[in-house]
Amino acid sequence: MINVSNVSLRYGSQKLFEDVNLTFTPGNCYGVIGANGAGKSTFLKILSGEVEPNTGEISIAPNTRMSVLKQNHFEYDDCQVLMTVIMGNKRLYDIMIEKDALYAKPDFSDEDGIRASELEAEFAEMDGWSAEAEASALLQGLGIPTDLHEKTVSELNGNEKVKVLLAQALFGKPGILILDEPTNHLDVKSIKWLQEFLGDFEGTVIVVSHDRHFLNEVCTHMVDIDFGKIKMYVGNYDFWYESSQLALQMMKDQNKKKEEKIKELQNFIARFSANASKSKQATSRKKLLEKITLDDIQPSSRRYPFVNFTMEREVGNEILTVEDISKTIDGVKILDNISFRVNKNDKIAFIGNEIAITTFFKIITGEMEPDSGSYKWGQTITKSYFPKDNSEFFDDCELTLVDWLRQFSEEQSEIYLRGFLGRMLFSGEEALKQAKVLSGGEKVRCMLAKMMLTNANVLILDQPTNHLDLESITSVNNGLINYKSNILFASQDHQFIQTIANRIIDIKDDGSFVDRLMTYEEYIEKYY
Repeated sequence: MINVSNVSLRYGSQKLFEDVNLTFTPGNCYGVIGANGAGKSTFLKILSGEVEPNTGEISIAPNTRMSVLKQNHFEYDDCQVLMTVIMGNKRLYDIMIEKDALYAKPDFSDEDGIRASELEAEFAEMDGWSAEAEASALLQGLGIPTDLHEKTVSELNGNEKVKVLLAQALFGKPGILILDEPTNHLDVKSIKWLQEFLGDFEGTVIVVSHDRHFLNEVCTHMVDIDFGKIKMYVGNYDFWYESSQLALQMMKDQNKKKEEKIKELQNFIARFSANASKSKQATSRKKLLEKITLDDIQPSSRRYPFVNFTMEREVGNEILTVEDISKTIDGVKILDNISFRVNKNDKIAFIGNEIAITTFFKIITGEMEPDSGSYKWGQTITKSYFPKDNSEFFDDCELTLVDWLRQFSEEQSEIYLRGFLGRMLFSGEEALKQAKVLSGGEKVRCMLAKMMLTNANVLILDQPTNHLDLESITSVNNGLINYKSNILFASQDHQFIQTIANRIIDIKDDGSFVDRLMTYEEYIEKYY
């Protein structure tokens, strides 16, 4: 259990939050949400003791071990992979090191023997003899095969290092788990495994994530940082989002009877309670949900971009035909005879090897040549492409955002261009910022504004949710759901794929592919 009492934090004149009083209890998973800059990661650092609040205190139940997902991917480069995981329980690791040092002494004394026996007793009490087996099982669950366990961390690639650090955080049955973006760089199987692990976890989990599906699957509560306050809500992310939208609508429409909204809320709660059947906390959560009143719900202050793609003309019968496209990069074949045809109303999610998908998108947009094979766009097609790397559009660009967007628009008036920028939350002076100073998320929003100007009838998007906050992800998600023409896209966001795609193309590591006309969840259920 963690108790947060009267915690406040300021940086100079900036108030992040104040007078925070919360209790986190075992058996629950708490998702921490808030706009970019609200202080989500900082709040986790306060809970872990890494950052001192200006006022208040954090208290943890006695004899409770806290484990935190490390963010420095190079911290353990000189360490063996298996030992890095065991370091997640520092006391157990220290005992192992001290024991080995004692037994290696050439002049092992009686005092050493007494100390060794004490260490052996504590080691056994901590289930130390199972440590290597547990560490290995965690690594394998996250997709790190046994032949890598004896290597040093420096020999692994970036995604594998992330998994090792996650296994380290999960190791040794901690009482409290603090996880900042744990699904970053995880593949589908690893995310599924992590969701199941956290579902069975008996301690307290506190997590920050931009993955809405993950938050919906694992969270029993949402901890919302807004209005300079931190408030806890029962339910998962979708429940929080729908509740806050309902409360916002109530504020906008004060003339409607309160009783009507109460009835709407009751029906809504009943629907969400029924959907909680998969959770082991379902019964208690339902009771808590049923106690919610209108006064418990507060509309969010967060702003959502307006993403709306339109098309100038409908597509014809011929959209895109791909025949036997192959490509080898650095001696590795990443596309091997890829062939398919895009049909009307197809919204295709490309999953699997990210390098292969990016390469394929570059080929069909004319930025790269295939080694063999061909592709043909229909005569009616106008396409707009969102690249995974947008740096060439912004690096060293001293244009204001209005002038930056003007490059891609037939209509040159400032009022017209400001309209598109305003939809992407660049209003007033914000629209006069230089393009080169934008953050990652701001660049993405500019690229989306550029795409909306084109009125294209085929959209190609490579990881459009990277760098975006939950509000922007939701807006892009809704915009693509409502788009009436063809989409080819890649994303790591489960909910994004599930709600948009009606067809899945899975490009494997050997360059082969699987093409199925089904939803993402149907595909995962059948093939993963």
